[in-house]
Amino acid sequence: MAGSDNNSSVSAGTSSHDEKQNWAKSPSTVFNHFATSGISVAVATSITHPLDVLKVRLQMQLVGQKGPLSGMGQLFLSVVKNEGPKSLYLGLTPALTRSVVYGGLRLGLYEPSKHACDRAFGSSNVLVKIASGMFAGAFATALTNPMEVLKVRLQMNSDMGKGGPILELRRTISEEGIKALWKGVGPAMARAAALTASQLATYDETKQILVKCTSLKEGFHLHLISSTVAGILSTLITAPMDMVKTRLMLQRESTGGRIYKNGFNCAYQVLLTEGPRALYKGGFTLFARLGPQTTITFILCEELRKIAGLEAI
Repeated sequence: MAGSDNNSSVSAGTSSHDEKQNWAKSPSTVFNHFATSGISVAVATSITHPLDVLKVRLQMQLVGQKGPLSGMGQLFLSVVKNEGPKSLYLGLTPALTRSVVYGGLRLGLYEPSKHACDRAFGSSNVLVKIASGMFAGAFATALTNPMEVLKVRLQMNSDMGKGGPILELRRTISEEGIKALWKGVGPAMARAAALTASQLATYDETKQILVKCTSLKEGFHLHLISSTVAGILSTLITAPMDMVKTRLMLQRESTGGRIYKNGFNCAYQVLLTEGPRALYKGGFTLFARLGPQTTITFILCEELRKIAGLEAI
């Protein structure tokens, strides 16, 4: 009887261990694991990109000044009238390129990181989930920062959009050096770490709580509610870091445009000259983009994982 119990325990432990490593069973499942993440983020990015353009424009309003700010609706009408509807898709090429790589790594590294922590510390509690998300987000951003720099620069100036990302890449390197492609990487990594941790840990934990406390089971409604909660929380946490990151990436030394020394100096200068609310410039637009993007990403990712034969997040 005892032997039977022991065998059951071993069997259960083995089963649990296999489930945790579902993403690593073969090279094809590893590829599917990262591909489903990258594709889902790219699709969500393509849908919400116009809101990202508006967010960047709003974050760059009245730099170093206090005053009345344009709202999202007012800015939308102004951009469409003065620059045409196509301007809402400025920087889409580097945005999609980054989404595939950054999204694949950011979401894809979460489970391996969580598994590694589970093996090392024997726990997969919420703190482990937060740490795993922070590592995945920071690492993915460090690699893809050049694409983010190109994206925000193209989004900010319609004239640059005519040349495309390759011309902007050449211009940036020739005028400012290759180091310019990693401008704002500190705040960007901090934002990505906070974003990934808040999104994935919140989504993961919310799913577990809802399954335990409600009649919801794995499926569309569970994914929709969990991703909405994750989108709201991640927006509140990351809006100031996103604004600082944008300001630093748009600084151009070659034209005497350097205002901020680093991320902390930028945040301090913004607070001093523009007021505390300035850290949330473009915050509503950020939520209007990040909320739906988070929801689309997780729902699509879960469906793609199901098709690929992977376990749910």
